[in-house]
Amino acid sequence: HQTQDSQVYWAVACGSSRKEITKHWEWLENNLLQTLSIFDNEEDITTFVKGKIHGIIAEENKNEQPQSEEDPGKFKEAELKMRKQFGMPEVEKLVNYYSCSYWKGRVPRQGWLYLTVNHLCFYSFLLGKEVTLVIQWVDVTQLEKNATLLFPECIKVSTRDSELYFSMFLNINETFKLMEQLANIAMRQLLDNESFLQDKSLPKPRKPLKNISALKRDLDARAKNECYRATFRLPKDECLDGHTDCTLWTPFNKMHIPGQMFVSNNYICFASKAEEACHLIIPLREVTIVEKADSSSVLPSPLSISTKSKMTFFFANLKDRDFLVQRISDFLQRTPSKKPCSIEREWKWNLADPGCESDAPYSVSPLAVSPTSALSNRPVNFCAGEVPTASQGLLKLFRRNSEELLGPKGAKEKMKEESWNIHFSEYGRGMCMYRTAKTRGLVQKGIPESLRGELWLLFSGAWNEMVTHPGYYADLVEKSMGKYNLATEEIERDLHRSMPEHPAFQNELGIAALRRVLTAYAFRNPTIGYCQAMNIVTSVLLLYCNEEEAFWLLVALCERMLPDYYNTRVVGALVDQGIFEELTREYLPQLSEKMQDLGVISTISLSWFLTLFLSVMPFESAVVIVDCFFYEGIKFILQVSLAILDANMEKLLQCCDEGEAMTILGRYLDNVVNRQSISPPIPHLHALLTSGDDPPLEIDIFELIKTSYEKFSNLKADDIEQMRFKQRLKVIQSLEDTAKKSVVRAVSSDIGFSIEELEELYVVFKAKYLMSCYWGNNRAAAARRDQSLPYLEQYRIDMEQFKELFISLTPWSCGAHTPVLAGRLFRLLDENRDSLINFKEFVTGMSGMYHGDLTEKLKVLYKLHLPPALNPEETESALEATSYFTEDVTTEGNATLLPLPLSLGRSCSINPCAMIVILCKAWSHGGSVLRLPDKGTSPQDYRYYLRMWAKEKESKKETIKDLPKMSQEQFIELCKTLYNMFSEDPVEQELYHAIATVASLLLRIGEVGKKFSNRPMRKSEDCKTNNTQDPVSEEESPTSEQSQNSAVEQQPQADHEDKTCGDAQPEKTQQENQTLGDGSGEGQGSPLQLLSDDETKDDMSMSSYSMVSTGSLQCEDIADDTVLVGCEGSSSAARYGSTIDTDWSISFEQILASMLTETALVNYFEKKVNILQKIKDQKKVERQFSSSSDYELSSVSG
Repeated sequence: HQTQDSQVYWAVACGSSRKEITKHWEWLENNLLQTLSIFDNEEDITTFVKGKIHGIIAEENKNEQPQSEEDPGKFKEAELKMRKQFGMPEVEKLVNYYSCSYWKGRVPRQGWLYLTVNHLCFYSFLLGKEVTLVIQWVDVTQLEKNATLLFPECIKVSTRDSELYFSMFLNINETFKLMEQLANIAMRQLLDNESFLQDKSLPKPRKPLKNISALKRDLDARAKNECYRATFRLPKDECLDGHTDCTLWTPFNKMHIPGQMFVSNNYICFASKAEEACHLIIPLREVTIVEKADSSSVLPSPLSISTKSKMTFFFANLKDRDFLVQRISDFLQRTPSKKPCSIEREWKWNLADPGCESDAPYSVSPLAVSPTSALSNRPVNFCAGEVPTASQGLLKLFRRNSEELLGPKGAKEKMKEESWNIHFSEYGRGMCMYRTAKTRGLVQKGIPESLRGELWLLFSGAWNEMVTHPGYYADLVEKSMGKYNLATEEIERDLHRSMPEHPAFQNELGIAALRRVLTAYAFRNPTIGYCQAMNIVTSVLLLYCNEEEAFWLLVALCERMLPDYYNTRVVGALVDQGIFEELTREYLPQLSEKMQDLGVISTISLSWFLTLFLSVMPFESAVVIVDCFFYEGIKFILQVSLAILDANMEKLLQCCDEGEAMTILGRYLDNVVNRQSISPPIPHLHALLTSGDDPPLEIDIFELIKTSYEKFSNLKADDIEQMRFKQRLKVIQSLEDTAKKSVVRAVSSDIGFSIEELEELYVVFKAKYLMSCYWGNNRAAAARRDQSLPYLEQYRIDMEQFKELFISLTPWSCGAHTPVLAGRLFRLLDENRDSLINFKEFVTGMSGMYHGDLTEKLKVLYKLHLPPALNPEETESALEATSYFTEDVTTEGNATLLPLPLSLGRSCSINPCAMIVILCKAWSHGGSVLRLPDKGTSPQDYRYYLRMWAKEKESKKETIKDLPKMSQEQFIELCKTLYNMFSEDPVEQELYHAIATVASLLLRIGEVGKKFSNRPMRKSEDCKTNNTQDPVSEEESPTSEQSQNSAVEQQPQADHEDKTCGDAQPEKTQQENQTLGDGSGEGQGSPLQLLSDDETKDDMSMSSYSMVSTGSLQCEDIADDTVLVGCEGSSSAARYGSTIDTDWSISFEQILASMLTETALVNYFEKKVNILQKIKDQKKVERQFSSSSDYELSSVSG
């Protein structure tokens, strides 16, 4: 539509076909044109038409997507446009879209960037040039936001193959943050198969948000939740409800500290704007009173919160106090009330009372200090009375009498305890303690041994999880005891390697406690199970905590503080190793290059980070590192590592190799001492490295910690999280590349494909697997993969996914029959019958079709038509074809005999081409030619075949003699496959004639083989049947002999069999006259079908004449050359069906020999096909898929 004075056209409707255009025009006539006549000017008409069309679009969108009502209308339009433009299915959700420029070379292309859950898409159409990009997030290797002279303030997206630059964003920070989140979700999917699930429980916004989708709100909420949980060390399921600016009255310094209050389901938290000023965590389970206090000029809008521990917190300057109080009250009502014997307890650990009171359900009375008396008490335990449960820190049970307790070290320890007691009185004790810079200062000076367990639990957040899950650990121990798996085997192997130098682990009490904690965690988190280094860390936790506390500390460590550290690929440690390398480049540039050349960082960092220095430093010193780690997190480990490198910089710069550098660092760490420790020194198993006669220089651990804070304390937790994301992309993609190389190397020796071809196939195979994670919610392959399996087993696809790959990659395209062939190959490859195949099985099947000589390719094709590849059901659909033949009659023996239109005996002369068309094309009319024998006989046959396959599997090299023979039904299936395979081939006419000739010959060879296998038992019947030979059969005998003789000339290998066949055919019995047709008469000894010449012609016209549709044969060929058997019978002229004899069979050698006589067949199977081109074509095709088709993965294109 266009007005006269305007240059703007408005598109009202568009259509690509005459039918569509007519439909649209009729709609316009009925709904618009009549109404337009009432308007006076064209501007009113334009306004009306625009409003009408927009209303229709809005209504249509509303009907199509009722589930996303929260999304604004403009956003829905963009989502529909995205799906149409990039061919995305409806399950692929748009998160947000941005206007930006894509730099193609030095030319910016202005367009729209669409960020979906699984893809980054860009579309531009400018000056007649179109640019379309589709990138999977799982393929992104790097995301950077930078500014250069060429690209001002741009986002760089790197994949393995390309680097893409986007710029000119209205809000580049928001876009980059969202891209990071989506890429991080994709990396999580690669790491542990966690697919993205939208949170449907998000509260609706109080005000409508313009052009922000529900998914975008979901992702924003996730980012805030993660930051909130990390800041306050809260459980993983805690969700932030909201936050607001306020001030907190701090009684210890009589000040109002500005900051933010955070409210979630179970906690109220406060963080000051000044980083170290004050942090506060108030669990709602502790809250007793929430009330609004009177406002004053000093305290405007105050809020008072009281707790069970008699502490009261005053918040002021709250903007929406009434709403906040209501939210807190709602959450308090949902907080479960605690039982009287609550696990919450006051801490009573001090030197005077070495015991620890515990209200845990499984706890025991405090044990005596002596380990011997502890063992003799025999308290209640988990291990069926074998060993007692450690109900308190093992260090208290196994502390040897030390003179240090009475000396200066003991006095120093008491001073530390007193300092902490003063701190508790001023700042509070327990979870509601004010955490300030003074708290951190006390931690840096070392936590007293009597308070270590308590403070580790508080600072790590493990205490919160323990008190909210009473009895959880006891239940886990009960369920896991006595069960064995790979994790428990590894745990048993490492139990006695866990601090064997400490007396606590030189007896069964300590070992049993360690076993229970590690086993319980392995059952809680099977994804991690058990990883080496967990035993060392857990043994230290058990020294200061009871079993349940140690368990929850381990949970906090593995799942929150050191994420992904202890999985099978130690991804988290590798990520932090990358951060360490990056920080070394930034803070120690002189040393960085040298360390990279020596390759030292990758060696040292894993042992330092995984065990928190416990395995490389004397125990008394390393435990101080653990103190600071539980307070500061990974930031502290990184800064101490930098301090260690800095202290040894001069020596490291002079190193010549990695061994020398490791020696220097090992010697340094061995001599880090804790002169304040009251425990007797524990022999350090790390080899003490010395050089010459110089005594080693001791380094005080507290001096090392002080130095690390002085030089590297400007590390920020937020910066480290940002660096973790960047390194996670790099590490996971590097691991994926390693996995690909490992898999390709493992299979390359047995497969005919080149390394390049295998790598491309692996990419396609993995993409197909990931597709099920994106869009195939119910597929078995999308189940969580086991990371403990070898790389080869981690990605597996199901039959539907295999069919999709087979159809696009196979060199044997069979038209509509291709999915059937794919299903058979899948069953053949799926040896363990779990309905999934791995990459090796996949490329084995592909290689059989692409590589090897004619014999090898035919072997694959032959196996596809034998059990287990061939389903019994595939040959049992004959009943549907009865309409093409004469009606069936039931005879004695309760066998249903279906009449057949032609017989293959001596009495029949059949054109080979016509015969194979009859055999194969009958399938296209809904019928089958043959059926399996009685159910009573088929299982025995299949067991025989399975035994044959088992023997074949055991043998090192399969020969053609090892292959079982093929039955008549299976042979017909093979003929059908070959017929479909040659369709649309450039030389299909030659191939059709060749296969018809070969099939005719093989059918007769099978007849001869059956006769010789049964000849002794049927000798007496031969004479009788010879005297009753049908006249028509006798007339046709010379023709059959001539046809057979010509076949004998073509195939010398079967010469002996064919001559014998020529002599024997006149003596064939009715039983031996095997006929092919629609059905499946069962049993033997059935009479021949009695047909008149007219009936024969009618049957022929139905069963074969109408089936010649491809032009491979002329209709008159069949009519002229095919002579059917007409048998005269009694006046009743009853028609009887014939049966298929299970004695008929053909061997692979006979099929191979027959195939070799036809040049067209030999050329077809020896033709080379480039699989790389097939893969390339597949990617092009996948770019064109629509939302109505099977969902495929897109690839980068431009």
